[in-house]
Amino acid sequence: MSFASFGDFLAMGHHGLYVWSAYGICLVVLALNVAVPILARKRYLQQEARRLRRENGQ
Repeated sequence: MSFASFGDFLAMGHHGLYVWSAYGICLVVLALNVAVPILARKRYLQQEARRLRRENGQ
């Protein structure tokens, strides 16, 4: 499929809103699939470090 201009490419044959929102949602989901486990691991390690400090301080 070829487009006459960049504007036609963005419009995607009058389906641009659907196409680009689908790409955007997909990108957000993929980013969350990467970020959530990283943040959860960081939070877990911080909790464990606090727990160990409490246990060693007794």
